[in-house]
Amino acid sequence: MEEGQIYSAIGQEGFERLVAAFYRQVPDDDILGPMYPSKDLHAAERRLRDFLIFRFGGPATYINQRDHPRLRMRHARFAIDNAARARWLKLMNNALESARLPPETTQVLRAFFQSTATFLMNRQDAS
Repeated sequence: MEEGQIYSAIGQEGFERLVAAFYRQVPDDDILGPMYPSKDLHAAERRLRDFLIFRFGGPATYINQRDHPRLRMRHARFAIDNAARARWLKLMNNALESARLPPETTQVLRAFFQSTATFLMNRQDAS
């Protein structure tokens, strides 16, 4: 499956299930929870959902509201080391399982999340 076909395969509802499943885990997580102020959690969920929808072939709501994603710039204020990367991937993998998306869709999304999480790393692990 091509990345641009994912929105056609799962639609807005699939992305809503996925992102909601991810954000249900965040508030209680000891690594990621502190990065997400509770007053902004709903907005963060909307931004991620809209970004993924756009990135995978859906409407350009994210771009229309926020312009270019500039992921590294937007995440620079967060300390993203290997532990944060690994935890984000763990919670997203849990969300992928919970969302019960088609296997070919899950495979493409999982690969994207792994590479993007690595791309966003901006700190070395403490030695």
